[in-house]
Amino acid sequence: MRVFESLDFPFVDRRRVGYVISGVLLVLSIISLATRGLELGIDFKGGQEFVIGVDGSPEVTAVRDAVSNALGQSVEVKSFGSDALLVRTTSEEDTPDADVLQSTIVSTIQSSFEGSNPRVEKRDIVGPRFADDLKRGAIYSVFGSLLVIFLYILIRFEWKFSVGAVAALFHDVTITLGLFSFLHGWLPFSLQIDQAIIAAFLTIVGYSLNDTVVIFDRIREYATLFKTQDYNSVVNRSINRTLSRTVVTSGTTLLVVATLFIFGGEVLRGFAFALIIGVIIGTYSSIFVASPIVVELKARAN
Repeated sequence: MRVFESLDFPFVDRRRVGYVISGVLLVLSIISLATRGLELGIDFKGGQEFVIGVDGSPEVTAVRDAVSNALGQSVEVKSFGSDALLVRTTSEEDTPDADVLQSTIVSTIQSSFEGSNPRVEKRDIVGPRFADDLKRGAIYSVFGSLLVIFLYILIRFEWKFSVGAVAALFHDVTITLGLFSFLHGWLPFSLQIDQAIIAAFLTIVGYSLNDTVVIFDRIREYATLFKTQDYNSVVNRSINRTLSRTVVTSGTTLLVVATLFIFGGEVLRGFAFALIIGVIIGTYSSIFVASPIVVELKARAN
C-alpha cells in the first residue's frame, strides 16, 4: 500500500503510551478473571448438554423451572440463537442416562409450552474425568506453545527477542481471556470456553507470533545495514517499513473472520469473536509491546 511507503511515525518514542494502554487492559482483565471468572463449557466442566430447537420463543426462566422440576435437579438453560435453547446438566452420580434425560427434557418442554415443537439439534456428553483431562491438556498446550516459541525465537534471534515475543503473546491471551470473562452474559451469543475456543487462542498465538517475527527479522536486517544509527531509530524504521504488510494481512484476516462471525452460525460465533479480538490485539502487541520490550532490554544491556 503506497500510503505507508514513506511513513515515519515515531512508534518507539510513543511506546510509553502503549505501556499505559496495555497495563490498564491487563489489570482490568486480571480483575475480571479473578472476580467474574470464565464461563466454562461442558468440555471442561463435564455433564450433558442439549441444544433444543423451539418455536414461539418460550421464556428461558420458565423452561428452566419446568425442566428442573421434571428432573429433580437444577439445570442451566440459556437462549441459543433466536430459535433454540441450550440445556445443560452437570455430571452427577444420580444423573439419568442421556437418552432418558433427552426424552424427559423434550417431553417436558412439549407439554409445558404449547406449540413449542421441541427437537434436539445437538447433544454433547462429557464425563468429569475426561473434562479434567481436557482442562489439563488445554493448559499444557498453551504454556507449552509459549515455551517452544521462546526457544524458537532464542535460536533464530537472541534472548531479548524471545522475551519480547513471549511477553506479547502472554499479553494477547490474557486480554482476550479478560474480555471473554467481562463480556460473558452481556453479549447475545455464547462465550463459553471450550475446545474450539482453545483452538482459537492457539491460532491467535500463531498469528501474533508471525507478525512479530516479520518485524524482528526486519530489525535484525536493518541493525546490520545501519550500524551507525541509534537502535531506537532502527527499530522504528523496521516497524514503519513492515506496516503496510501488517495492515494488509490484518485487514484481510479480519474480513474473513468477520464474515465467519456474521454468517457462521451460533456455534462458531464465539470462536470467530475470539479470533477478531486476537487479530486486533496481536497486531497491536507486535508494534507496541514486543518491539518496545526489545528496545528496553537492549538499552539495559548496553
